[in-house]
Amino acid sequence: MVEPANEKSQHKIQSQDIRVGNIVWLRENDEVPCDLVLIGTSDPQGVCYVEGVIECPGPDKDIRRFDGNLRNETKLGMTRGIPEPKLTAVDAMIDKLTGAIFVFQIVVVIVLGTAGNVWKDTEARKVSLDLVKSLYAKFIDWDYEMIDPETDTPSHATNTAISEDLAQVEYILTDKTGTLTENRMIFRRCCIGGIFYGNETGDALKDVGLLNAITSGSPDVIRFLTVMAVCNTVIPAKSKAGAILYKAQSQDEEALVHAAAQLHMVLVNKNASILEIKFNGSVLQYEILETLEFTSDRKRMSVVVKDCHSGNISLLSKGADEAILPYAHAGQQTRTFVEAVEQYSQLGLRTLCLAWREVEEDEYQEWSLMFKEASSTLIDREWRIAEVCQRLEHDLKVLGVTAIEDRLQDGVPETIETLRKAGINFWMLTGDKQNTAIQIALSCNFISPEPKGQLLSIDGKTEDEVCRSLERVLLTMRITTSEPKDVAFVVDGWALEIALKHYRKAFTELAILSRTAICCRVTPSQKAQLVELLKSCDYRTLAIGDGGNDVRMIQKADIGVGISGREGLQAARAADYSIGSLSGTSLFNSVSLMAYNVFYTSIPVLVSTIDKDLSEGTVMQHPQILFYCQAGRLLNPSTFAGWFGRSLFHAIVAFVISIHVYAYEKSEMEEVSMVALSGCIWLQAFVVALETNSFTVFQHLAIWGNLVAFYIINWIFSAIPSSGMYTIMFRLCSQPSYWITMFLIVAAGMGPIVALKYFRYTYRASKINILQQAERMGGPILSLGTIEPQPRAIEKDVAPLSITQPRSRSPVYEPLLSDSPNTRRSFGSGTPFDFFQSPSRLSSIYSRNCKDN
Repeated sequence: MVEPANEKSQHKIQSQDIRVGNIVWLRENDEVPCDLVLIGTSDPQGVCYVEGVIECPGPDKDIRRFDGNLRNETKLGMTRGIPEPKLTAVDAMIDKLTGAIFVFQIVVVIVLGTAGNVWKDTEARKVSLDLVKSLYAKFIDWDYEMIDPETDTPSHATNTAISEDLAQVEYILTDKTGTLTENRMIFRRCCIGGIFYGNETGDALKDVGLLNAITSGSPDVIRFLTVMAVCNTVIPAKSKAGAILYKAQSQDEEALVHAAAQLHMVLVNKNASILEIKFNGSVLQYEILETLEFTSDRKRMSVVVKDCHSGNISLLSKGADEAILPYAHAGQQTRTFVEAVEQYSQLGLRTLCLAWREVEEDEYQEWSLMFKEASSTLIDREWRIAEVCQRLEHDLKVLGVTAIEDRLQDGVPETIETLRKAGINFWMLTGDKQNTAIQIALSCNFISPEPKGQLLSIDGKTEDEVCRSLERVLLTMRITTSEPKDVAFVVDGWALEIALKHYRKAFTELAILSRTAICCRVTPSQKAQLVELLKSCDYRTLAIGDGGNDVRMIQKADIGVGISGREGLQAARAADYSIGSLSGTSLFNSVSLMAYNVFYTSIPVLVSTIDKDLSEGTVMQHPQILFYCQAGRLLNPSTFAGWFGRSLFHAIVAFVISIHVYAYEKSEMEEVSMVALSGCIWLQAFVVALETNSFTVFQHLAIWGNLVAFYIINWIFSAIPSSGMYTIMFRLCSQPSYWITMFLIVAAGMGPIVALKYFRYTYRASKINILQQAERMGGPILSLGTIEPQPRAIEKDVAPLSITQPRSRSPVYEPLLSDSPNTRRSFGSGTPFDFFQSPSRLSSIYSRNCKDN
């Protein structure tokens, strides 16, 4: 045995101890033929002082002397040393191949594992997103405040995939009649034979002069009322009480028929082709020979009727002023009617011109053959019908002009003003006359009057006229862009057709510069073209309308909204949303994995769907906060990177802690995985609670009930021998180390997140954060300052004439985790496993990175 001397091991050296196997005692000046040597000194009595063991450096190198001490007992005598392992050539080759296979397997696992996780995440995301979107859609269906109180019509979401786009709308393209207005027409004024009725009282039905003219049997007045009662598609019906009810596709026609009835020209019956009218006690019957239907291109409707009493054939027409007045017979003066149209449109009234002419029997028979041939053709049918109609609708005698009031819907001006404050731009697309549309636009805060606002007109009948007008408007727009002035433009259908066809680039530039536009006398196809134009500039568009002529516009927009109004359900059925009116988330066993993917990650989603960043009152008070949604500031790649970084950080914490605590206890893999899963569930609950803004009882039940349900479900499966989890959860919950681990995971995972959120809310609060704090504190926010909208660029193939709009945005984002800390570490001698960091170290790095960013 070696006795310690001077804190060094010592031994009496024997001759046979000099060399044993590959271990020798090295004396001074000895050779070095061995692999390992014991370094030490010996005195003359043979007592050795062992100081260390080193590898043999070879004969070409000097031997260093160790100063280390060997405190353990060492026996050098009679030992045979450590035998050198003997390997065959095949073994050596297998070792190399095994290493190569190991590297290959690592590569395969990484590649396939990554691909598999990406695929599973994609599928799982689809499930979660579909659930969220479906719930959002149901919230729209269940919103009692969106029920039309008059018709008791609820809102309905037909498309459940685009609900999130509702907060990103930048342009609303709206019809006027039935959307901004009630589509409840009231006959107010008229001009018959150059005489104005209703100007003094505001109600022509009570005008004494008109009543006297009817009593005296004025031919022009009687013919005027006849056209009102006959030239339509209204169907009369009698109620049980005997009263006559009218069913009409057009509210204008219904208003005219009602007005005629109040003036004693009553439409009583329409049976097959025979139409019956009562006037002052007498019955008038007309046979309807042909109906020339109204189209958006012709802008008029006519009927060919035959007086059953006299046998005379007449053409009765009504339509827009530009579709009637130019076709008056050569000897008639129409100046008075033009003035009437202008006067009524200045009052915001809808105008129609009424006319008639007698048709000879031979002329009708010849024309009827052409009309029937055109109606039966399969090629260019609409165009040929319009051409044939033109052959009969000429040399008209203009009888007068009607003026119909269509009141604004309740709350429309306030709604438009609020949406404009939120940065949403408005375009009105209507078939009405320009002056009527302008008056409605002024009354509903669509445009601002002078001097706060300026309305520019684009007009012209030729390409040169439209070009000059467009250039003038563009020049004014460029000059006033930097001024705090509400500049809008108005264009009619004819000029719009020329602009879209020949000057599309210039018109696109104008669309980008202008926040408000009024497009009058436009066709359904032109409405769809305007939506497509704005979409080509990468704007998010919403189109809303109530009639069949709005269907193409609604279908073309990113979001289509149809109103279930008085013009039927065509728009509502074609839309994504319908309303009654315009007002306002295998290491694990299969059971745990399935429950986590389906149940545990679904319940928190419910919390998010009913959470509100801000209350409705706050948003309505500060609508400009919606600029964050429009510019993509809340959800963008940087925000997603923050969420991903936070998830990665929590994954490291839940697994660096679970493995560190339980691996050294030689626990089963199932136990380690369940500990890690438990940590994820705990972190999930606290993260959802931290990110929830508007707590309700249901949200508390969803968050903490989900956590309790996790343990209940796993206790149930732990009691089933065939579940693969038999007794696991019982064993874990009975160990104090399990609960300590949960505490550590929550503390390490949530500590930096809470600190970061406190820092952000205290020193770098966004506008939304300011409003959220105000809501919690109960104090008012007097001003949020200015939140500017993001400029847009013009598309590549639709370049502007002489302006450049920067397309780049400066997204304001608030990721919970900025950039993930770099986890790559070198494997030096001092830190062989430095990338498995302690929680405190991770927290430090995480906090520092967030602060730097």
